[in-house]
Amino acid sequence: MQLKSFFTYLAVMSVSTYLIRSIPFVLIKKKIENRYIRSFLTYIPYAVLTAMTIPAVLYAPDRIEAAAGGLLVAILLALKSQSLLLVAVAASTTVYLIEWFLSII
Repeated sequence: MQLKSFFTYLAVMSVSTYLIRSIPFVLIKKKIENRYIRSFLTYIPYAVLTAMTIPAVLYAPDRIEAAAGGLLVAILLALKSQSLLLVAVAASTTVYLIEWFLSII
């Protein structure tokens, strides 16, 4: 990538990120009292994080079966309110073991 292209992309990204964060502060002067809008705004970060994480979880391992197994273990442990560290370690271990098992068959 050329240096000029890099700085052009960087400037576009910076401006768009700044606008997304600053427009709500400029347009909304008072506290939002509508419970549906507040609920929607509360869950936006979780939805965005999930949308960015799930594809990476599914395509990072070599085999989709291992990814699905790790994701399933992570979901089950998270639903049982286990700690984030336990969920991450168990999911990673599951992916490793499934990939190892599938490589020896």
